[in-house]
Amino acid sequence: MSSRLSPIDTAKFVAAKRACDFVEDGMRVGLGTGSTAAWLVRCLGEMVKDDGLRITGVPTSTRTAELARQVGIKVATLDEAKWLDVTIDGADEFDDELNLIKGGGGALLQEKIVATASDRMVVIADKSKQVQTLGAFPLPVEVVPFGWQTTKALVEETLAALDVLGDTGTLRMTGDTAFVTDEGNYILDLHLNRIGNARQLALVINQIPGIVENGLFIDICDVVVIGHGDGRVEVKDVNTGVTQQDKIDFVDTDNLFRDLGE
Repeated sequence: MSSRLSPIDTAKFVAAKRACDFVEDGMRVGLGTGSTAAWLVRCLGEMVKDDGLRITGVPTSTRTAELARQVGIKVATLDEAKWLDVTIDGADEFDDELNLIKGGGGALLQEKIVATASDRMVVIADKSKQVQTLGAFPLPVEVVPFGWQTTKALVEETLAALDVLGDTGTLRMTGDTAFVTDEGNYILDLHLNRIGNARQLALVINQIPGIVENGLFIDICDVVVIGHGDGRVEVKDVNTGVTQQDKIDFVDTDNLFRDLGE
């Protein structure tokens, strides 16, 4: 498999593989959405198939639910699971304090609900997602369709008074139509360039009528597993301040990961 994977896919794979160490038999596990989270679901599916791992997965999107079922993971809703032992998800950006921007895959609302209903949140990401200051990646904000243009104008007016370098938003599109989330909402991508006070921004934005949730995850992530293209991984724990180094070795094989490397 290593010869077929690009360095970025290798980084995603080794981060996902290492994060599986946080999952134990019998756990209720939140399953994230996005390309890195898909690697995790495949890795867990392989453990279910080969090692007899018994877990209940709570997906954060319909596409993650479909993938989990395909690889043999038992799927439940959050209402059925009640509370989770761990949620493992990707991130579009993370800083040194493990604050995140999420929502590039359009599932930020379910992702935040599931993450906050967990004893621990583990983020898996490649090294390129680590930043000194959040904001280069556009901040996704989920809004109700009714009056979305008015909501957008209110957001931009509010941003002008906050510690950011940009104050424009664009409606996320799928072709010629607006992207629609699993909850039937729209997403505004806010082009901020730099977020000086992420905590303040998260609180203020959510007060605007029409805003459902924003993609800033503040004080939610406990651990980040950072993958590198050469197979190295770093594990940073925000609670203990400890950073561990590791190396994931793998060989070429035809298995559950075949289509993810293409």
